[in-house]
Amino acid sequence: MRSGFIGIIGRPNVGKSTLLNRILGEKIAITSAKPQTTRNRITGIYTDMAADEGRGVQMVFLDTPGIHKPKNKLGSAINETAVNTYKGVDVILLLADGSKEMSRGDHYLLEMLKESDTPKLLAINKMDLMKPEDYLKLYNSYMETGLFDDVYGVSALKGTGVPELLDRLKEYMPEGPMFFPEDMVTSDPERFLVSEIIREKLLTYLDQEVPHGVFVEIESFKEEEDLTSISAVIYCEKKSHKSIIIGKGGRKLKGIGKSARMEIQELLGTKVYLELWVKVKENWRDSDRMIRNLGYKDE
Repeated sequence: MRSGFIGIIGRPNVGKSTLLNRILGEKIAITSAKPQTTRNRITGIYTDMAADEGRGVQMVFLDTPGIHKPKNKLGSAINETAVNTYKGVDVILLLADGSKEMSRGDHYLLEMLKESDTPKLLAINKMDLMKPEDYLKLYNSYMETGLFDDVYGVSALKGTGVPELLDRLKEYMPEGPMFFPEDMVTSDPERFLVSEIIREKLLTYLDQEVPHGVFVEIESFKEEEDLTSISAVIYCEKKSHKSIIIGKGGRKLKGIGKSARMEIQELLGTKVYLELWVKVKENWRDSDRMIRNLGYKDE
């Protein structure tokens, strides 16, 4: 068998989580039109037992937060998580947004990649939004760097080009063991996935700065035969944000809870009782202790 690790990196909002969900055929990473949706490294496991003349291939994808200019300690910790991911993987997959021209942030990321000897592939995403001449211009700009073994045009949203990209990635996998069971698509615990689903609904329901100032903590997770009871706390930075999250008569929080509960039921395969609370923790994004609690830094 062949197996290995692939680090998916890129700028915020280029479609990394959408691509990972497309590759796996199911949703394990939350997505949003808002940038910096992903905060933690998400592990996705792709296994094809029919590949490599029946010997099988397992690829472990590490979906990282978008690399950006940090505005607080949380942002710096998120960047550190993304940068550390591409150290020690078998291949780096850089995802670029084909609907936009190269920016200073893209050039900064390319400079970082020059420091790594790991093989690199580039996927230009959002092909469904590009004209052929725009793709060719971007293709040439990236290939001129000499960093990439190959470039693929894909649409993570529609699936265009993804099978071809997967076939190419399989070629980089070395001889190795099966790290995870064949039917496993993520190693992330259910509690984490549940908290991410709730946070995704907050991103959907809330506007502007408020969703980036929230995090979700699962206080209790009780599994019974036909029912999973979950209690979660939504922390925000300001009292005014708490009022926005709850909404008039509690309607917004009820909408967030209902939407999250329906998706959590699909994930867990049981009925779900979900209880949500909202609390204020001022300036938590600049608190070393809170950032450690979120799993970014060691004690």
